[in-house]
Amino acid sequence: MLLKVGEKAPTFALPDADMETVDLASYLGKKHVVLFFYAKDGTPCCTKEATDFSDHEEDFNEQDCLLFGISRDDCLKHAEFRDKEGIGLELLSDTEGTVCKQYGVWQAKEVDGHKKFGVARSTFIIDRSGVIRHALYNVNYKGHALDVLRLVKEMNS
Repeated sequence: MLLKVGEKAPTFALPDADMETVDLASYLGKKHVVLFFYAKDGTPCCTKEATDFSDHEEDFNEQDCLLFGISRDDCLKHAEFRDKEGIGLELLSDTEGTVCKQYGVWQAKEVDGHKKFGVARSTFIIDRSGVIRHALYNVNYKGHALDVLRLVKEMNS
């Protein structure tokens, strides 16, 4: 089920690359949050997307907005990926796929006539009150971080 603009964002607690728990609810009333879901650490498109977001982390911070990348990779893979690519933002590990399902990004694709499930590259902009302001499914990673930054700035103006 796809989430829609105006709905409350599902809250969750997931471990980051350092195995510290990040609880989405703890940011309610304090910060805007951008969640970007991606398929896998280290693949070319996912790497570009994560490093682009990371490169603009300061700009997001100025907008009172936190960034979290989420994939089904485990904490150790996230730590290797982060360190290898110099990614500053937090990468959260959803190994069970629970949060991917809550956000509707765990989707079936036809691959050689077979249904194969995977993470659809998707981004959610959640305001301080925990409401989804943008639900962007199946995004193209090119220029995506700057598009999202523009949407956050509009939300703040």
